[in-house]
Amino acid sequence: MHPLRIGTLGTSRISASALLDPAVSVPEVTVAAVAARDSSRAEGFALRHAIPKAYGGYEEMLADPDIDAVYNPLPNSLHGPWTLRALAAGKHVLCEKPFASNAAQAQQVADAAAASGLVVMEAMHYRYHPLIQRLRELVAELGPVRHIQCWTSFVIEDPDDIRYDYDLAGGALMDGGCYAIDCLRLLGDGEPSVSGALADPWPEGAAAGERRVADRAIAVRLDFPGGATGWFESAFTRSGEFRADVHVSCRDGQVWMQDFIRAHQGRVMATRKGVLAADEHGSGDTTFTWQLRAFAAAIAAADEGSSVEGALPTSAANAVATMRVIDDAYRAAGLALRP
Repeated sequence: MHPLRIGTLGTSRISASALLDPAVSVPEVTVAAVAARDSSRAEGFALRHAIPKAYGGYEEMLADPDIDAVYNPLPNSLHGPWTLRALAAGKHVLCEKPFASNAAQAQQVADAAAASGLVVMEAMHYRYHPLIQRLRELVAELGPVRHIQCWTSFVIEDPDDIRYDYDLAGGALMDGGCYAIDCLRLLGDGEPSVSGALADPWPEGAAAGERRVADRAIAVRLDFPGGATGWFESAFTRSGEFRADVHVSCRDGQVWMQDFIRAHQGRVMATRKGVLAADEHGSGDTTFTWQLRAFAAAIAAADEGSSVEGALPTSAANAVATMRVIDDAYRAAGLALRP
């Protein structure tokens, strides 16, 4: 049986760390094609990364019967539309986060995925690393959970970066905030509701009533059905350092994790009644490598007739739940949903 043949949409920088580098360590997968909006860019990318095929249009690659699956790292606003087109072409999809521009679009993609029988995964890669499983174990051992706090901070020096662009579904909540929401949902009990939010709009100086703007920072309060509370803050900064930390207060202790997004270089610590109970570091394969293995395994299972939707931790249905919280947070902060 041939390896899973993946084509990547566009020549995004994230493709190297999320797909090309991990594929070297995952023999079940080969990166077989790249498509860009013009053939010269696709050909140059293919030459640099030893990719066999290059296409001067996304539709051309989707029409190739030798491509089994698609990686979608396009700008946020194109995640939903091109995932739908890939499904219509019979391709499995690994879609970068955020899964769509808003919850309604995410639900449309999830419905199409369920009807197709194809595998669709949101690229919440951190979930597949063993240190995240250890994080969950420690929280369960010390639970029940009473409060969860999470911080994400991404350094973006250029104020004209597309991640600030409202029309391209940009904003700090869409970029780092979706990780924070997913992590709180992973560790909390049940689906949370938004009880309050405060955003710092972008561009700078935008009027308070100007809703159709992006957010360069946002803070959100959450309530869980069992009584636990949550809070997260996500921001874009012009300088400083990347941050992705989470702190969980449980009945019998505390759990901290530094750099949960890049769990392979993260650290988990726990105390029970004030005494250190765990201090463990990430190592080995990257979160992206673990994710790619899981994607290939899910497709292999689907090809054998198994249903994988319920077994995938980053399924389309899971992505819809995260997008609903994103939409509610924007409403609570007085900002418009992404178009």
